[in-house]
Amino acid sequence: MVTVYGDMKKGYNEICNMEDNHTDMLMDIGIQKMDAGETLTILESEKETAVLLLDGEITLNWEGNSADAVRRSLFDENPVVLHVAKGVEITVTAKDNVEILIQKTTNEKSFASKLYTQEDIGTGFFGDGVWENTARRAVRDVFNYSNAPYSNMVLGELINYPGRWSSYIPHGHDQPEVYYYRFDRPEGFGAAFLGDEAFKIMDNSAFFIPGGPTHPQVAAPGFAMYYTWMIRHLENNPWVSRDNDPRYNWLLEADAKIWPNK
Repeated sequence: MVTVYGDMKKGYNEICNMEDNHTDMLMDIGIQKMDAGETLTILESEKETAVLLLDGEITLNWEGNSADAVRRSLFDENPVVLHVAKGVEITVTAKDNVEILIQKTTNEKSFASKLYTQEDIGTGFFGDGVWENTARRAVRDVFNYSNAPYSNMVLGELINYPGRWSSYIPHGHDQPEVYYYRFDRPEGFGAAFLGDEAFKIMDNSAFFIPGGPTHPQVAAPGFAMYYTWMIRHLENNPWVSRDNDPRYNWLLEADAKIWPNK
């Protein structure tokens, strides 16, 4: 359920697609690496598209609009994301060496295009002040059912602090989800759990989560772990909440006693 890609090549690096590569994820996802001066055109007749800037400086053009964006750190800076409906053309022009993540899925609906700037996207901290901060993490929601109910996708980012956990307490949901990882150092690593199975995750790897199993994450001490998380809503069953493993609900109690302080 984990694929390690190693160094990304120039051009499009596919993570999954709806036809023959992890089809159960119901999304097309890939990383585009571009050289300065290069222009990429994206136009899908049946799919909505989100373009997330991972690194570099770009100009985005769509429907007569233009916007410049720059990002130098996945860990310290919020993303910039352009989200458009089917039939809307996007051009991305690289001003220097650039990496972008592209997420697509089928969607019959038309909706107004939305550019999420770094100022539009807030950071929430979860796991703060509990369990000795062993699951404290920073979460950046870009769009989900609450602010984009017309979309069939969810997009966000998470910063997993060194030696700590995320997606915790263990939870699952019916909808498929993909995580794409980066570490602040190339030798960084962590672990992803899918139910009772464990997988090693490394820089430039992806984790494919079918609907159902729990999927907690942990980063090795010394290494900050970043991941983009992408969920595909199901027909008449959008992702709006998580289903916690009831065996761990006691950890959510205000007076939970944990060794050695129990």
